[in-house]
This record gives sequence, structure tokens and C-alpha cells, in this order.
Amino acid sequence: MNNYKFIIKYDGSDYAGWQIQHNALTVQQKITEAIQTIIKEDVNLIGSGRTDAGVHALGQVANFRTNQDLDLPKFHYSLNSILPVDIAVNKIETVSENFHSRFDAKERSYIYIFSHVKNPFYYKYSYNYRQMENIDFNLLNNLSGVLKGKHDFTSFCRKNDEQENKFCNVLDIHWRKGSELSLFYIKADRFLHGMVRTIVGTLLYAAVNKLDHSYLSSLIEKKNRSDAEESVPAKGLFLFKVRY
Repeated sequence: MNNYKFIIKYDGSDYAGWQIQHNALTVQQKITEAIQTIIKEDVNLIGSGRTDAGVHALGQVANFRTNQDLDLPKFHYSLNSILPVDIAVNKIETVSENFHSRFDAKERSYIYIFSHVKNPFYYKYSYNYRQMENIDFNLLNNLSGVLKGKHDFTSFCRKNDEQENKFCNVLDIHWRKGSELSLFYIKADRFLHGMVRTIVGTLLYAAVNKLDHSYLSSLIEKKNRSDAEESVPAKGLFLFKVRY
């Protein structure tokens, strides 16, 4: 059995997320259909993780297994020819039969992009947050440090998240300010549904209102999504990289 691993970029603007859903267009569906069109066989395309509706990816990882021995350069070219312009497979390689893009992942990282100015070329891929230029980034980074390490992130995930284990280990989290664009970066062993966007929205609220560490610590302890702040829009969020 051959196992093929993909590195994928996509613009999530017009999709209901990564995972196949009934009555909704998804990235996984489009890639699966393209593969099946080429190899004339049903496949199970496994992604490293879900991305929500409107969220983008710079380094999504996926794999599928087949008994066919594919000519990878030819298959790669054919696949990108069939896929729509907002989805691109950047790399395809053969991996061990046991490789699983989701369960074997050790770290995942996301970035969130903010724009400080009105720019038509930033609109689809960043959040034009008007208060960003006035926020103290030292304070933002200081507050973010509270979330580093292993915690129960129930307060930062959607209430309907089906995962019983809400513990995640945040390995890195920081902010960088630029002249027109600013960046939030977070890396963890795993993420819950809606977790990154809720963390970003809550940290911004804390910084704007000059709150201290105790505010973030209390949210972790309460384990109640209603106590955290609103999520930021999906359009500024990118799945950046998955490490194995």
C-alpha cells in the first residue's frame, strides 16, 4: 500500500472549512474529488486538522493511501491543473504506510494577520482592527505569556467542541508590530475548535482595557467560554505549519 503526503496552501474565503460536510463546499472535498478524478478510485484524504470556515492555510498537511504506484511529477501536475485557483498542492511525497497526518503531528502553528490601514489587497486576508496602532505590544506579549504551557482551554473553545480532553500545550505565543501589518503567532501540540481566534480576541480585549495576568488566569480556571471575549474574524487566520 502506497501512502502519499501533501503540503497544501488554500484561500479559505469561499469554503466552509477543511472537513467534508453535507450541503457545504469544503477544501477536503475539492481535493478528494480531484484525486479520484485522476486515479479513478475512491480515497480517504486525511488532514492534519480542521480549519474553520473562512480560515486559510499556508502549510496544511494531508495524506491518502492507494495500491497504485503513481508517477508523482505527472500526478502533481494533473492535480493542480484540476484544482481551483484558490487551492494549491505544493509538494507530494511518498511516506511510510503507517504515516497519519493528524495523529503523527507533534506541533501545529497558526498566524493571525492584522492590517492598520485600509488597503484593498489586505482586505481578504487580514483584520483591519482600528485600535491596533494604539495597543501596547509589550503588554500584549506579557499577557500572552500566561497562556504558555499546558492548560485546560475550555474557556477558549466553542461550547459544542466534542473533544473531552481540553488540555493543550502552548509552546510559543507572541505578537509583532509592523508599519501596516501586525502578526500574532501561536504554536501548540494541538488546538481546539475556535481556540486561536478566541485567544486573539480575548488578548486584544485585555490589552485595550489594561488588564493584568489575573484576568487570563481566571479565565483558564473558570473553564467557561461565556467568560472569554468574542472571536476575531476568520479571514485573518492561517494554518502556518505542521511539524512531525
